[in-house]
Amino acid sequence: MKKTVRDVDVDGKKVIVRCDFNVPLDGEGRITDETRIVGALPTIVYLLDHGAAVILLSHLGRPKDGADPKYSLKPVADALAARLGRPVWFRSAPAVIDDAVRAEAASLKSGEAMLLENTRFRKEETANDPVFSKDLASLADLFVNDAFGSAHRAHASTAGIAAYLPAVSGFLIEKEVKFLGETLQNPARPFVAVLGGAKVADKIKVIERLLDKADALLIGGGMAYTFLKARGYEIGATIQDETGIGLAASLMERAKEKGFELLQPIDVKAGRTFDNDTESACYDSDAIPADWMGLDIGPKTAALFAERIRGAATVLWNGPMGVFEMPNFARGTEVVAEAMAETRGVSIVGGGDSASAVEQFGLADRMSHISTGGGASLEFIEGKVLPGIAVLEDREAE
Repeated sequence: MKKTVRDVDVDGKKVIVRCDFNVPLDGEGRITDETRIVGALPTIVYLLDHGAAVILLSHLGRPKDGADPKYSLKPVADALAARLGRPVWFRSAPAVIDDAVRAEAASLKSGEAMLLENTRFRKEETANDPVFSKDLASLADLFVNDAFGSAHRAHASTAGIAAYLPAVSGFLIEKEVKFLGETLQNPARPFVAVLGGAKVADKIKVIERLLDKADALLIGGGMAYTFLKARGYEIGATIQDETGIGLAASLMERAKEKGFELLQPIDVKAGRTFDNDTESACYDSDAIPADWMGLDIGPKTAALFAERIRGAATVLWNGPMGVFEMPNFARGTEVVAEAMAETRGVSIVGGGDSASAVEQFGLADRMSHISTGGGASLEFIEGKVLPGIAVLEDREAE
């Protein structure tokens, strides 16, 4: 177990906290979803209430050539101040740290907060440059990582900084590790996993691990058609992962040898073109017309998947069942989300598009846990060591 902010004395200390404020913005730079800001609040409030002066870090987007006003964290500072009900000092420094930032950090008092500019304004961030890491660390007495969504990146502000400061986790990372870790180590059974997404290769390690850990695996989304193709089915004009056909075949063989339940769509909702208003119809999985494309699981598959999910004691879901962004092809994903909400067991949504889907359908508050990190969640499930967590101090065994 990693130490958390509860395990250290923060009173009177300057604490630098890596958050995940990579929020979506509209064309005018306004935040359209504050979920990630809300997710960071418990750790920030705890530190402020326990006498810490808090210095916040985050990236936003992928600025290509250094500082770019389009990716400034100023809207986050404003939203955060409104949520906290207290000022959050912010200066749009292209270098992230300059003399004015250092002076403000030095003068920051217990119970006060400041937010630094987008760490990716500096190329040294993604290069995990030790000079930049040390410069960040010089502002504080303690490092807290609470950015699970970036914990799989060995960047200066997520991992490098820990070489120069004592490092512990915030409550968000603690919660992620608890839910995802315990689910894989000792899940209540039956344990059902639901996977969507486009390419088999992107989730091959996840599937392999789930074949050893879960009791059943339900495959939907774009990669389901790769499995159907590997079975010799006609999948029409559906976009497919040609390179993944062999992988899908080997996974099905392995599942068969283990007596593992690896469910794939028995019917699909297809369309003539990739468009919400295209002509559409449902077909059995082995009878998709040659010039049509599968865009969602069909009603029989949705009912089958929902039955398995409702009967589970633990459900882990990552990846939509179809093109849920188009209303006419969202029903399969919605049925899975509804079944997740109705199960009496533990329901875990593995970030990314699945998290967006449960928010879209108004079911987020009925899930046991929604992960804040799509890529980080997948790598954690795969069993990979996440650099941003590995650098944190271990709690002493009791």
